[in-house]
Amino acid sequence: MIELHPEILSKNGKREFVVLPYEEFEALHEELDQLEDLRALRAAKTADTPVPSLNLAETKRRYGVQ
Repeated sequence: MIELHPEILSKNGKREFVVLPYEEFEALHEELDQLEDLRALRAAKTADTPVPSLNLAETKRRYGVQ
């Protein structure tokens, strides 16, 4: 887990902006990129339709390979 040290800035009495140290921003950005990749991978896995396949032993047997 990334430890963040945000500085919250207000405008007209309302919280409006958050400022992070650049290193924390980069770490957070990297984590978000990895999360996006993970979500894309999971979506691709669930989108795969089952296709017939053979394991190595069955393939060798079918094609006469020893």
